[in-house]
Amino acid sequence: MTTIDIQHLRKTIGKQTILRDLTLRIEAGEVVGLLGPNGAGKSTLMKILTGLWPASEGQVTVCGVDMRQSPHKVAPMIGYLPENNPLYEDMYIREYLDFMAQLSANVPHSRVDEVIALTGLQPEIHKRIGQLSKGYRQRVGLAQALLQDPQLLVLDEPTTGLDPNQLEDIRSLLRALGQNRTVILSTHILQEVKQMCNRVLILHHGELKADVHELQDVDLDALFREHTIGE
Repeated sequence: MTTIDIQHLRKTIGKQTILRDLTLRIEAGEVVGLLGPNGAGKSTLMKILTGLWPASEGQVTVCGVDMRQSPHKVAPMIGYLPENNPLYEDMYIREYLDFMAQLSANVPHSRVDEVIALTGLQPEIHKRIGQLSKGYRQRVGLAQALLQDPQLLVLDEPTTGLDPNQLEDIRSLLRALGQNRTVILSTHILQEVKQMCNRVLILHHGELKADVHELQDVDLDALFREHTIGE
C-alpha cells in the first residue's frame, strides 16, 4: 500500500522556489531518511505532508487522501514531531498528554497510557515537562505524535541536541515504531540513517538528487557529498 504519492510537487514562497518538480512514492512500512544541507527543502516537504503548508503546484496524496482537496481527512492519520518540539513546560507529562488527547478526535483515554508505555516515559511520569532532560522531552513529543496511532510518522530532526545515551534510546524507539507504520525523519547525522532507515532521499536546492533503497553497502558520506557539494 502506498502511504505517500507525490507528483510534480512545486513550492514557491514569493519569488523563491523551495521545491522543484518533486515526484516520489513511499510505501507502507518504509522508514525513510530525508537528507540534505540547510535550505534543501526538507522541512518544507514535511510541512506539506502534514498539511501545515499547501503545495504551489502538483499533487500530494497521503494515505489515499488528496492533501489539496481534503487535508482535514488525513490529519488523524499523521503524527508530526517538529524540530523545535513545542511543549507546555508547566504541565505534567500525563496532564499534557491527556490535554492533547482531548484536542484530538476519537482518542480514547486508554491511549494515553499506551503511548506512555510505548515511549518509555514511566520513570519520569511524576515530573513537569520543564524538569525533563532533552531526551525525555523528545519522548513526550513522540508520545503526543503517536496519540492517534498514525499510519505516517513525520519527524523533523528528532535527535538534535541529545547526548550519546539519549541518542541510542531514541534510535531504538524509532526503530521499534517503524515496524508497523511509515516513518519519515530528517537528520544531518548520516550514521543515524544507516542505523534506523531502509531508504534514503537526498534533497538539494529543492530537487530530489538521490533515492536509495538498499543501504547496507552504501557509503552515505560519499553519496551525500556527490549530490550536494559543488552544485
